[in-house]
Amino acid sequence: MIATASAPHRAVVEHLVRQAVYSRLGKPLPRAAAAPNPLVVNISARHCHLTPEAVEILFGKGHQLQVHKWLYQEGQFAAKEALTLIGPRSRVISNLRILGPCRNFNQIELAYTDAIALGFDIPLRLSGNIKDTPGCMLMGPAGFFEMKEGVIRAARHVHMSPADAEFYEVTNGDEMKLRIGGSCGLILDKMLCRVDKSFKLEVHIDTDEGNACNLQADTMCELIN
Repeated sequence: MIATASAPHRAVVEHLVRQAVYSRLGKPLPRAAAAPNPLVVNISARHCHLTPEAVEILFGKGHQLQVHKWLYQEGQFAAKEALTLIGPRSRVISNLRILGPCRNFNQIELAYTDAIALGFDIPLRLSGNIKDTPGCMLMGPAGFFEMKEGVIRAARHVHMSPADAEFYEVTNGDEMKLRIGGSCGLILDKMLCRVDKSFKLEVHIDTDEGNACNLQADTMCELIN
């Protein structure tokens, strides 16, 4: 895999411009501009995480995931490889994207709309908490892989560094609110804080939530403690 430079996220550019303008005018920064890092809100569409063993079963021995697109979090990417998910009563979703790098557990993240279409009854879980969750069958070009468990709706959450957590006065595991502007503006409650020194400030919501508020690249968003 060869890393290639990507353009800065729109929110990053706007954050830097806002700080520069207030500095040039000699005015105090509003709270959003005074934050150590820009707030990025992204929609996380249905996807899966796989172990190296599952990848080999589905794509062939020795196969490694190839980068299709780098994601906002450092080292994370959408892979070129995709799968077919076979749900209850043989209902399927094709072109299910794999996110890399590989993990030590297999997990599929769906929105509730996806789950209903497939015939699943899935729980709302923090990513990685897959005990007593439904399983499914995956089909790849080299074979089938049966997941005994791991199909969830991921709880909406915000990734943040310790500096971000200090600014917003929260700790790992706390909950915040996300105010989303625009013509379909709303406030999302129970936004789980995930704090790690490797994280960039980024909110993940799923397609149901993103569609409900018509989230666009220029939609104003604000974290509320």
